[in-house]
Parts: sequence; structure tokens; C-alpha cells
Amino acid sequence: MSEAPHAVIFGCEGVSLTDWETGFFHEMNPLGFILFARNIDSPAQVGELTARMREIVGRPDAPILIDQEGGRVQRLSPPHWRAAPAAGRFGSLALKDKEAALRAARLNARLIARELSELGINVDCLPCLDLRRPEGHAVIGDRSFGVDPHLVSELGRSVAYGLRDGGVIPVIKHLPGHGRAAVDSHLDLPRVDASRDDLERTDFEAFRGLRDAPWGMTAHVVYESIDPRSPATVSPEVIGKIIRDSIGFGGLLLSDDLSMSALSGGLEERARESLMAGCDVALHCNGNAEEMAAVAGACGPLSEIALERLNRGYAWTSRDSGIDARAALQELESLLA
Repeated sequence: MSEAPHAVIFGCEGVSLTDWETGFFHEMNPLGFILFARNIDSPAQVGELTARMREIVGRPDAPILIDQEGGRVQRLSPPHWRAAPAAGRFGSLALKDKEAALRAARLNARLIARELSELGINVDCLPCLDLRRPEGHAVIGDRSFGVDPHLVSELGRSVAYGLRDGGVIPVIKHLPGHGRAAVDSHLDLPRVDASRDDLERTDFEAFRGLRDAPWGMTAHVVYESIDPRSPATVSPEVIGKIIRDSIGFGGLLLSDDLSMSALSGGLEERARESLMAGCDVALHCNGNAEEMAAVAGACGPLSEIALERLNRGYAWTSRDSGIDARAALQELESLLA
């Protein structure tokens, strides 16, 4: 294995690693891993899986990611884990009582962090800062806090701090904004024709309020007023001029899943283009061995600037100081009642 991990995060096929995955990950030394529902059976099994992943790459702090948002998107689900509310619940509460909503969002994230930390998961792909636009596809929907970019930023910061307090790194997504996309980027390529001025005031502004977040994830969306040819994930224009310069995001930038149908070309080409465009890390989620091997061919060791951003992310996150989960859940339920 090279001294620096490679600039890629992989999923895996099932609830335990195959012999092929074990050898591949040992040789490849990816930065980290991401878990999905197919990888989840019981708390003991998840804990064993995350420990094994870290043992293979030889790094006890290797990032292990999950999408644990609440609502429709939560990979850990009952009966072993709590059914957390969707972001839209906090957005609706904020229209009546903003302070209560901010408190509730932070409590909910803190409880999520507690569940993740117990399993060895240290990165959550949350908060979603996409605006809930009327023209947008339902793939976002109540995953969004709402339409007001400043309120979305405030609620997103509460979530980020709640995760941080529990020792989990938050990932703001989907930079620079997925809310206007009229199609699901898992299935097709969304194109947004709004002017740059309009986007700056709305979608981009929601992310600007969390430009100091430690990690971020791109959107597979074409913004025609900025780069009419390429979706953000593979666009140097969008990543350089918008995500890094205009929004001012300085954290570790992760591509969205490279296996999604919004992107064209082979998997190696997608990975190479995302890294050349300015992503620090390529993300491949589906656990397909042939695709992972192709992605690996395009991903060298993390760059020096990416390593700096990674280390700042670790420093940004607090050590889990413990929480009275029962009392926190009671307070959360009271606030949301």
C-alpha cells in the first residue's frame, strides 16, 4: 500500500467483505468506505464490518460514510435503530418557532451521531442544503429544510454541529445545489437554466453559510449559465469558480456516486474527470467489482491539499463527550409535537 491513501471511497457488496474485496482494498488502499442498506443487518455485524474495513487499510481513523438523513433516506432503520424525522419537519417547525427548530435539528443530529459512533461510522452525508423548489424533482422533496436559503443554512449548521458534537464528520450536499433539478440524477442528467445571478442569490447562498464545513459532496447537475456542457461533478468551471471561489467552500470535496446515470462515459473516465475537475475524492457506491477496478485505475494517492483538507476535517470534529439519549429524545419529541 502507498503511504497516502488513494483518492477514492468505495462501497461493498454485502454484510461482510468477500475475499476479492479484502484483497482489492488491501492493495488499493482507498481513503475510506460507504455503507448502504445492503450492508446492514445488526449492530454487532455493522461494528465487525467497519472494524474489518479499517484493519484492511491499516488506518484506525479511516472514514466510513453513510447516508443517515432521516425520513426516506436512512440506511440504519428499525427495529435496531430509531426512525429519525426528515429535514422537512425541522423546516416546517422553523416557520413557527425558529429557535425550537434549531434546537430540535441539533438534538436529532446528535442522536444520529451517537448511533453512528457506536458502529464505527464517522462520516454522515448530511446536511442536505438543497432548496425545496416547486420545479424540483421529488428525489429531494422533504430531504430539504425548505426554500429560504438563509434558514436552510441555519438549520444545516445546527445539524452539522450536532454531528460534530457526537464525533461524526458532516458532509454538506449537493454542491452547488440540486433543488432545481427537474429529474432524478440517479436516472438522468438534470439541466438547470436559471441565471447565475438567480442561483447566487438562492441555491448557492444556502451553501455559502456553511462554507467552513469540513466535507462537501457535488451535484450531478448541469448549470447552463455557468457550464452548459458538463455537470458540476466533472466541471472545472463549476468547482473552481462556484464551489471554491463564489461559495468559498474550503473543505474536502467528494464527488456524488460515480455510478449514477447522470454521468456519461466509462467508470474510469468518470473518476478521472471528477478528480481533474477539482474533486478531492471520487465516490463509487454500488459494490460492483468490475466497476471498482475501473475506478481504481483513475485514482492516485490523495493530493497534498486534499490531505490538508482531510486533516482539518478530523480536527473540526469534536471527540464524542456522551449524551443522555433518553432525555435528548424526550426533548426532541416535545419540540416536534
